[in-house]
Amino acid sequence: MAGSHHHAYVWLGSGDVLVKPGDAHRRPDHPEFRSAQVMPLECADWLLKPAARIEATFDEAEAGAEWYAGQLARFAELFVGVSVPDPLYEETVRALAAGEDRVGGWWVSGGRFLSVNLIACSPHRVRPEYTCPQR
Repeated sequence: MAGSHHHAYVWLGSGDVLVKPGDAHRRPDHPEFRSAQVMPLECADWLLKPAARIEATFDEAEAGAEWYAGQLARFAELFVGVSVPDPLYEETVRALAAGEDRVGGWWVSGGRFLSVNLIACSPHRVRPEYTCPQR
C-alpha cells in the first residue's frame, strides 16, 4: 500500500485491568479511553490514543518486522512454561508491505497480558477515516 507506514505499540499489564468490570474503558466512546493505559479492543483504535503511546514508526516493512521480533525477544522471560512465540519474520514483512496490521497478544507470567502491535496508518485498511496520530 503506497504511502502507508506503521506505528508500534506495546502494552504489558495486569489481566485484571484488561478485563476490569466490562470492557467499556477499551472503547473510543468511553471517557477514560484516551487516558487508559490498557490496549483498545479494536486494533485500529490504537491510532486514537495519544501519539506519546507510539513506541516507534516504520516506513519499511523489514524494519517493522525486526522491531516486532525484537519485542518478543525483549519479553522472552515472561513466557514461563511455554515457548516464546515465533515472530514469523517473513509473514510479518509480507503483511506490513501489504499495509496490514501485525498484532500479537499473549497471557504471560503473573496474570499479565502482553500486546505487541504494528498498526498501519495513512490509511488504515479497516478505519480509513482515522487520521494519523503523528507524522
